[in-house]
Amino acid sequence: MTAANTVLAIAHPETQPAPAVRDSRPLRLITCGSVDDGKSTLIGRLLWDTKAVKEDQAATLARESSGKQNDLGLPDFALLLDGLQAEREQGITIDVAYRYFSTDKRSFIVADTPGHEQYTRNMATGASTADLAVLLVDARAGLLVQTRRHATIASLMGIRQFVLAVNKIDLTDYDRAGFDAISLEFRELALSLGVRQVTAIPMSALKGENVVYPGTATMPWYDGPTLVEALELATLRGAQTTGFRLPVQRVSRPGESFRGYQGTVAGGSVKPGDSVAILPSGQLANVKQIVTFDLVRNAAVSGDAITLVLDRQVDVSRGDMIVALENQPLTGRSFDAQIVALQPDGIQPGKRYWLKAGSRRQRVMVEPVSQLDLASGKWTPATELAVNAIGRVHLAFDETAIFDPYDQNRTTGAFILIDPDTNNTVAGGMVSAQRAGFGGLNADAARVVLSLPADLADQLLAGELLSSRRDEIEVRRMTAGEAQAIFEQTNG
Repeated sequence: MTAANTVLAIAHPETQPAPAVRDSRPLRLITCGSVDDGKSTLIGRLLWDTKAVKEDQAATLARESSGKQNDLGLPDFALLLDGLQAEREQGITIDVAYRYFSTDKRSFIVADTPGHEQYTRNMATGASTADLAVLLVDARAGLLVQTRRHATIASLMGIRQFVLAVNKIDLTDYDRAGFDAISLEFRELALSLGVRQVTAIPMSALKGENVVYPGTATMPWYDGPTLVEALELATLRGAQTTGFRLPVQRVSRPGESFRGYQGTVAGGSVKPGDSVAILPSGQLANVKQIVTFDLVRNAAVSGDAITLVLDRQVDVSRGDMIVALENQPLTGRSFDAQIVALQPDGIQPGKRYWLKAGSRRQRVMVEPVSQLDLASGKWTPATELAVNAIGRVHLAFDETAIFDPYDQNRTTGAFILIDPDTNNTVAGGMVSAQRAGFGGLNADAARVVLSLPADLADQLLAGELLSSRRDEIEVRRMTAGEAQAIFEQTNG
């Protein structure tokens, strides 16, 4: 090519490759699996090969790895994640370590979670905010009980994207048949958990094969993506399907002329003029103003910390929830849930616990119903739950509780159980549904639909006859056309 041709080529941008489009939203992921499967080493290698390790960190890593270099002369990558003294002494992960890295296409937040069974609660914490799970498996050992437990917890937490990292493949002489067998077994497990998006990758975290750079030389039979490529293609969790939710954390009253309700929006959006309901009281109001620390806003969305000003005086206190009038959460005194027991005493039947959900804390009785058998993947009847058990339970409250199903809203559908005697967190849970039926009756037989004018309905609900059973009544405000459609559907 002549000099003139070179200049001409540069002058026409369409002849140049298009720059990579960078996704500005970070992907949150966790690494999980059984102990000694190489989770910390994998993430350390990922940080190292994506140039996320600063020069001073690299110098410190080299110094602390003195005498611990592997056969390749590389530092101990696990030291980039294991920050606690006990972790370094024992060579294990105890706490959740969060790290940040990026590529030309995307940024990431990774949580390295512990593999030991006794630290399952820490793994559940990391999974609660993740979009994707990287589940490590030792190519020599295959799926273990803890592997299945972590996969189950991740699926319960709403994770629907898995990368199966079959690690230490170099120690099996890059055996393709072994990799295929592990992949097939895990895909069957994933299907039983309702997970269909699985990417299986054979890799050696120590050597960096199929982590950032492809391992074509040693695994010519594998033509799938590297770990980084799979992460770049992953999607964020879908938008939540609930309406506006504001768990009230504080009532702001700086002066006689101002009363605002402060909290972080836990779902949906809101703008001045919107009609809202205050739960559990059921009072109605309209949004007058949305205030933040530095300005008055025209709207607020999920994740925004706001002060909400209403157009009338209503009784609102910490623990209440302000919600969209047309899309309200479940309210009642009995719910179905799934929990993970986190303390040695497990969940004791008949014992009363504190349940904390957002800013609301309530007394609750927990009745275990069934427990997941991790070996068979089947639910078996259970009257109590031991530590690390995954169970289905009934929750019975002393007063009205407010929840969304967890698959619709992670924030308003999650809770923790606290032992009132020790103040220890004994379980983490997710609400699946409001418990159906009243007094053992069939739910449909016990359900009566009344279509009433709004003012008359409000008077009835405020009256003595219905106020004592307010938690058993579902109120839907709808147009005349919507009411007619429901009537026609109910009456055939």
